[in-house]
Parts: sequence; C-alpha cells; structure tokens
Amino acid sequence: MANRQTHRNHSMSIAKNLVKRILGDIPLTAEIYWLIKHRSGTITSRFSLSFLDQNLPEVCAEVTKARNSSRPGKKVFLFSSLHIWLHHAALLGLGLAARGHSVTLGYLPYADWFTNINRFDLRRQNLYAQRVLKKTIPLMKPVSFLNIHAGYKSLPNELEGKIEEVTRFDAQYTDQVEDVNLQSEIYQLRLKRNMFAARTAISWLQGNRPDVVIVPNGSILEFGVIYEVAQYLGLPVVTYEFGDQRERIWLAQNAKVMRQETDSLWNAYKDQPLQEQELEKVQSLFEARRKASVWGNFSRLWQGMPAEGVALARKKLGLNERPVVLLATNVLGDSLTLGRQIFSATMQEWIERTLQYFAGRNDVQLIIRVHPGEVLTHGTSMVDVVNHVLPHLPEHIHLIHPEEKVNTYDLIAAADVGLVYTTTVGLEMAMSGIPVLVSGNTHYRGRGFTYDPQSWLRYFKTLGTILNNPKQHRLNQNQIDLAWRYAYRFFFDFPRPFPWHLHFLKADYLDRPIRKLIKHNWGEYDAAFNVLVGEPLDWERIRDEQYSNR
Repeated sequence: MANRQTHRNHSMSIAKNLVKRILGDIPLTAEIYWLIKHRSGTITSRFSLSFLDQNLPEVCAEVTKARNSSRPGKKVFLFSSLHIWLHHAALLGLGLAARGHSVTLGYLPYADWFTNINRFDLRRQNLYAQRVLKKTIPLMKPVSFLNIHAGYKSLPNELEGKIEEVTRFDAQYTDQVEDVNLQSEIYQLRLKRNMFAARTAISWLQGNRPDVVIVPNGSILEFGVIYEVAQYLGLPVVTYEFGDQRERIWLAQNAKVMRQETDSLWNAYKDQPLQEQELEKVQSLFEARRKASVWGNFSRLWQGMPAEGVALARKKLGLNERPVVLLATNVLGDSLTLGRQIFSATMQEWIERTLQYFAGRNDVQLIIRVHPGEVLTHGTSMVDVVNHVLPHLPEHIHLIHPEEKVNTYDLIAAADVGLVYTTTVGLEMAMSGIPVLVSGNTHYRGRGFTYDPQSWLRYFKTLGTILNNPKQHRLNQNQIDLAWRYAYRFFFDFPRPFPWHLHFLKADYLDRPIRKLIKHNWGEYDAAFNVLVGEPLDWERIRDEQYSNR
C-alpha cells in the first residue's frame, strides 16, 4: 500500500513538472498564476527574501534621508545571484546609494546553482524578487537578467573560453572533483546558465557602461561570468568575499578575490616588525586553534579536539627517530584550490606522485593528514587517492583520516619537513621553523619562508636535499619572524572592516543597521565602501595611518 502511494505521488510529481515545463514557455502564464495564487506577495520556495522584505521600508527611509545630503557619486553596477547573496547585495547596494552612488542591482533569481528549475517556477521566483526589490526604487535600480533579451549571438572566442573555464570550476566545485566530464549533467547545466549570463551581461554592460562593476567571488558561477565579461569590456571590477571573521570582508580590484593576492599588502608591510600587542594577538589566535577553541571574531572551529602533546601523538602513530614529513591535504573542489596548479596537472596528481616517491623511502616517515573538512563533503576523498596508489601502506607511511581525533598542531610539532598544496597549514609549519615545500599557487608562496619549486624536477630535487639533513634546513630566526609577520598581515590586515557578513547577515544587520552607520559617518567601515567603488586599496597609506595613530 505504501509503495503504491509512493508511486502515485511520484507520478503526480512528474505530471506536475511536465505541466510547468509546458506553461513555462507560454507568455503570461506565470504572471497570471502569481496574481491569483500569490496575492500576499509571498512565495512557497527555497528562494526567499523575507528578511530583506521585512526591513526594506526602514532601510529605504534612512537611505532617502542620507542621499539627500550626499554628493553625487559613481555609476555602479552590482551583480548577484542566489537568494543568500541577493539579500546581502541589496543591502550593500542601498548602502552605496546612501553614499550618493547611482546603483544598478543586476540579479538572477536562483535558489541554488546546481538544480535545474523549470521556467514556470523560475518566472514565479522572478516575479517575487521584482516585488520585493521594487521597494528600493528610486534609490537603486533593480534589473532582472531574466527580463533582458540578449538573443543567442555567439560570444567572442576569447570570452567564450573564459566562460568555459568558469564552468569547469563550477563542476569541480559542485562535485568536488578535479577531472570534469564535459557531458555531465552539472557541467551542462552550469554551461547553459553561464552562457546565458554572459550574453545578458555583455549586452547590458556594453549599453550602459558603469564606472565600476562589483561582484562577489569572481571565480565561480555567474559571479565568475560577470567578472570575465567586465574584464573583457575593460570595465573596472571589484570582487569581494567573506572568510571566517565577523565584521571583515576580503576585497580585490581587477582581480579574483579568491586568489587572495597579497603582493601589494606584503610589499607595504614586510619590513614592518610586529609590535608586542600584534605578536600577542597572532600568538593568541594560533593557541586557540591548537586548543580547538573559537577565538575572537573568528567563527570556525579549526580542530576537532585540543592538542594532546607531541609525545603522545608520536606514541599513537608509532613514530621513531627517523625524520618525519607531514603532508597536509586540501579538500578537492575547494574554491581556494581551483586553478592553482603550478607543475602538477592536479592536486591529486601531486599527492599520487609524492606517495610513489615516499613508497621507496623507508628511511623517513610520512604522515598524510587528510583535511578534517572532508567530513562535510561528498566528493573524492584523499583517503581514496592514497588507497588507490598504496592499497597496503608500508609501516613508514601513516594516513590520518578526516574524522580521526588527531590535532594537526601535534603533528606539526612532530614534523621535520612539510608538504602542502595551498592549505595554510604550510604557513603555520613555517612559523614553527619547519622547512615547507609549497606545490600550489597559494597566497604565502614566494614570501621568503617557504620552498617554492616550479617543476617536478626541482620539487623532488629540493625534497631529497632537505631529507638528507632536515635539521640543517630548518628556518633561521629571520625566516620564522617573516612567517609570523606574514601571518599577522594575512589574518588581521588583509580582511578589511565591514559591517555585514554574508553568513551572519541577519544578526549583523540588527547589530549594525544602516541608520547607525550613517549616524556615525560609517566609522571604520568607510574605507571598505570606498574600495568597493574603485578607490585604490593603498596598503602603504593604510600602514602609515595604522602606525601613526599609535
């Protein structure tokens, strides 16, 4: 009986979706349905803008008052997709409008990036978004990309190649793999959406030519598409993202923020010694990580259990006096690993060839620490990669599974050599004086405290040289100091003060509503809003102001 009911429900669902697909191609069907079924203006869907809808009247009233006394600013195009980002982008856009800028908010009303949605439901979500965002007019101009007919004209070859690269990143990010099947369902879905977004964006941006384009992330999904279109058209573009810290934002100008390019920051600060309170601050952060506790305004718990001490860790793993190499992995498909290869085709290939090397080196001990974050993922595990290369691990190779209650900082204390792709564990090992080989294009590579091979030949040659005498290759005090300085700059200076974090938006906005920011003349957040509209991120000026006030 239960099976019959399940079958009946499944059949009804198929029929309903078929009807929606048919109606989705008929003009005005979704609009008429909306008028009949959604008189309250709400929608039963994962695509929800309820918090924004509730707060817009108050926000718009405050912005109207502020705008009346603001000088005219820039012509800004701000793009968003997915309802969580659209919530944030709308508040950001109104914040910029309050500062005198002429803001257009372009958007696509998707609930997620990986589920195919019929046009009927998509049009319903579009009508809902239009109803909510209509409240922002005339302070901000909302523009749904679904309402722009850009045709099916082919993109320029150069730009089309960039969109295909973004799509490959999307598939890697979604399926958490490195080898992408171009015929897979997710690749084809993302390609269709990305090409639509690209054609629409190039049509709108060519016709309107804003002074600056603002887009989250800049590497994946429609965000990456808009970034590539803006770059192709020669428009200034600012990308932004959020890390683990509340009241902080990552910013990049004419660059993808997820590349975490810190060249300018480091050039400004590398000769600036840490003051006592700064050193204490970064020491406190890493001590909290070691103890598996949350620190300050950081929201992530970095370890599953506190450190137990290096002696106990060595005993548990059965380590002896032979040199210890710690290989710390990343999570496949993490946006901080996409496109980061230097001499290996993929991160997986780097691990495979490194394992093959160590299989014949029983004069040393290799610990492979699989990223604890894998417990939350569904893609290929580095455990599977290791087992494929070495189904039976020799006694000198130890594999730490992601769910195992082992504190990474105990492993760092036991290590003589470090191997990493892009994980910040490499930076932390360098802070402990451990020689680290960095194989991926990560932000701390080339800063003076890591080994940075450019080829397989140089990688294995450098590794062999260090293993011949690890103690001789320990970092000197100047290099260790450099690593500590860099860590402070990356964790505490690179993220700029900003009032609303994407993942804590409701709580942040209630704590720091726009009326409070306007009343205090935007306070410490003023600079980030200026950078978002293209004012240069001048790290030397920031440094000078920072230390002149002490």
